[in-house]
Amino acid sequence: MSTSRQRRASAKPGSVRPAKAPREPRVSLYDEVTGAIISQLEAGAAPWVRPWRKGVGAAPGLPRNATTGRAYSGVNILLLWGALIERGYGRQAWLTFRQAQKAGGQVMKGERGTTLVFADRFTPKAEAERAAKAGEAPGSVLFLKPFTVFNIAQCEGLDALAPEGPPPPEREIIPHVEALILATGADFRIGGDEAYYAPGPDYVRVPPQPAFTHQIDYYRTALHELSHWTGHRSRLDRDQTGRFGSKAYGFEELVAELSAAFSCAALGVSPTVRHADYLGAWLAILKEDNRAIFRAAAKASKAADFLLAFDPRRTDLAPGAQTADPDVGDAETADPACGALASLEAVA
Repeated sequence: MSTSRQRRASAKPGSVRPAKAPREPRVSLYDEVTGAIISQLEAGAAPWVRPWRKGVGAAPGLPRNATTGRAYSGVNILLLWGALIERGYGRQAWLTFRQAQKAGGQVMKGERGTTLVFADRFTPKAEAERAAKAGEAPGSVLFLKPFTVFNIAQCEGLDALAPEGPPPPEREIIPHVEALILATGADFRIGGDEAYYAPGPDYVRVPPQPAFTHQIDYYRTALHELSHWTGHRSRLDRDQTGRFGSKAYGFEELVAELSAAFSCAALGVSPTVRHADYLGAWLAILKEDNRAIFRAAAKASKAADFLLAFDPRRTDLAPGAQTADPDVGDAETADPACGALASLEAVA
């Protein structure tokens, strides 16, 4: 007799087979949520200590649902505050994809949601039958269900749900930098509370200039993200496949930061954020490889040259053109002072 038949034969008549517990997801939500909090702590950001920045960002308070006005509770507060810190959103208003649609708006394309958890209980059938026979209250099992929300800054057409408050100050425009940004032809999107370059869809997003504590830093940020834009495979074809936290990712960030510094200097932009302050984040790369800074600076020079060719005041280069590559130029006629860094880009 097979094992399964033996089990069926040994079962007593009228006995109730225990109900199966809900199948556990491959990655426990408990582990996932705990891991997210641990990661924030390891990064030096406690998500329960002032999840807003003085002078910019969201006002103090608990995160709330933008359509119902209800405040989130428990671990969801920590998860939303963590997202607020990481992405710099300006308002603590959140909602689901369907709630955004029902309110007459929509989540912007390419936006990444924040996973929250909903705690619920269920009573197994066998437990309910046992309790009924015994005249007792049935026990229940706690389980978690995930759901996704988006900050209202990730949505379009929903400004009425969370008014911005007083109108922002006038922009402090630098005309020739504005003209350069326009002349690049880049898909340059202004809005939200996050600055980034998306390599796949090939677009740049930066917050509105009045959202910056010092408006001049808007241009530094724009040039940083446009420096990433130059690395697309259709332009300078840099390696942009690294995931966040990887060496490849860190190296590309170093290239963009240096390129922004070079571009700002050439364009006469003096940001309040000193670029040297950012290099500490890449000390591990520089300590591990003493040639990394040379390669990064060389690639950054090429990226800056690519952008600066769009400067309307410049007549020596066509838009999008690059200066001669010292790696393949005439060693006898090339200026060694200009080619010193770039010539080391190919050093292994």
